[in-house]
Amino acid sequence: MGPRGPAGPRCCALYAVLGALVCGLCPAMAASDERRSASPVAVTQCWRVEDFVVAQECTRCSSFQAKTIVECSHTGFIEIITCAASSREEYKSCRSAVMEAHVFWRFVGTMMCVAAVFAVLVVCRQRVLDRKALEKVRKQIESI
Repeated sequence: MGPRGPAGPRCCALYAVLGALVCGLCPAMAASDERRSASPVAVTQCWRVEDFVVAQECTRCSSFQAKTIVECSHTGFIEIITCAASSREEYKSCRSAVMEAHVFWRFVGTMMCVAAVFAVLVVCRQRVLDRKALEKVRKQIESI
């Protein structure tokens, strides 16, 4: 055993395997970087770089829109916006306040049910422990 740990054949084999993994992954990572840089540049959405006006408020996507509009896949809701400078009309993914409220209250209800179940379990467990303690005291009194 050396000053920094075991320097036997197992340690050398471990270093060899780790080195092979690192060297094997580097070309794969470089190839994926080349593929990413070779892909066409995505068009920047106008609402990210300029002022916009909401043309249609946040609404649920129809089944057709969900299949055809990419923004629908994120939340299931979209709003139509018009950019001021370019006058382009685009879709923007959004979150519905009604949906968020529904999800929040479902979460609160679930947590209340979980709390009630664990409260019942605590009460039952306390009764079992009280019964065991009472039985232990009764046995000690009888042994005297």
